[in-house]
Formats: sequence, C-alpha cells, structure tokens
Amino acid sequence: MASGDFALWVYLSRPPLLWLTVTVIVYAAVDAVSRALQRRPLTNPVLHSVWIIGVLLAATRTDYATYFEGAQFIHFLLGPATVALAVPLYENRDVVARALAPMMAALVVGSVVACGSAILIASWLGAPRGTLISLAPKSVTAGVAMAISEQLGGDPALTAVLVISTGILGAIIVTPMMNALGIRDFRARGFAVGLASHGIGTARAFQVDPVAGTFAGVAIGLNALLTSIVAPILISWIGR
Repeated sequence: MASGDFALWVYLSRPPLLWLTVTVIVYAAVDAVSRALQRRPLTNPVLHSVWIIGVLLAATRTDYATYFEGAQFIHFLLGPATVALAVPLYENRDVVARALAPMMAALVVGSVVACGSAILIASWLGAPRGTLISLAPKSVTAGVAMAISEQLGGDPALTAVLVISTGILGAIIVTPMMNALGIRDFRARGFAVGLASHGIGTARAFQVDPVAGTFAGVAIGLNALLTSIVAPILISWIGR
C-alpha cells in the first residue's frame, strides 16, 4: 500500500467516517458479486448490504445513531440521486409521452391498491391504528413516506423499515414474476416496479433495461404525489 493510500485509510478508519467506509466497502463487494452472478434477483446488493452491516453493528455493539453519524452522507445523496432520474426521463421523453394515458390509469389503480390493500390486510389482522398509518405509504420513496407517516400520526422509523423491506422484496420478485406473467413490455415492467417498490425497485429496473428504469423513475414521482393524497383518505375511511 502506498503511503498516500495508507494515510487515506487512517483518515477514513476513524469515527465517524469508519461506518461510511464500511458501508461503501460492503456495498461495493456485494455489488461486484451480484455483477459476477449476472444480476440474479436474489443477489440484490441492497438486501445483502443491509444484513451484513446489521451483523457488523450487532457484533461491535454499535448503536444506530453512531452508525448514522458516519453514513449520513450516503443518506444525503439520496436526494441528488432521485433528481438525477430526470436525465433518462428527458432522454426518453417521446416514449414516455406516448404512454401517458395508460400510465395515468395504472398510477391511480396501482397507488390505491398498494396503499389500500396493505391497510385492509393489517386492519383485518388487528393491527393498531399507528401501525396502519405507518404501513400506508410503504410503496413511496423513503423521504416522502416518512413525512406522510409523521403527519398522519404514524411512526416514521417503522415506516422506513417497511419502505426498505418493500423495495427489496419488489426488486427480488419483479423479474421472475413479470417473466412468469409473460409481460415483455419494459415500459409496463418498469412502471409497475417503480410504483410498488420505489427507488430500490427502480435501481433493479435500470439493471434490466434503460426504458424500464425510465418508467420506474416516472412512477416514483407520480406515486409519491398521489399517495400523499390517497393515504389520508383511506386512513380516515378505515378509522370510521
């Protein structure tokens, strides 16, 4: 190791940058494995990064606040990364414009079903109102979902866990499920996974096809807007 590299490692290995370094190294490693295995659904980098870092935190008895102090820079980058989805959207604007009408229909149905089905099933199982509220925006990108949950009286932390779980599950099952259903149109495949599984699903869509990723990015923004309207209505209706 060169002296410059060693000096950089010494700097990055100190708290709070230690956990930023660990996060980047873990993700880079599992992403390399995923790429080597041809991006198979079960090799999703987010899924394996989460459990590996969780094991490391438990083994070192590091609390989440300490971890987040170092890793918050990655959290900050979620904003610019979401905005960057406008680039492929602009490049494929003609394709998106031609599919505008079916997208709007799919958006309304998908948003209501994603939000309403979760609330109804949880309500049927006897979940308390706070859990129902936290569950309602699970298919929306984390920042928006947590804001919706907090404003309606839910638990933003629980919502964050549900959002991440939903995204990982969607990213894993979307390709085999779409193949099994015989859906070959990448516009439909991308829009569906973006609507149901937000950013994590969108990342998977871009791995499969650029057009699928573009439509997934469109679905993220539109579903975030519509769910902020639909969720309070459904919560109010079920509450009565």
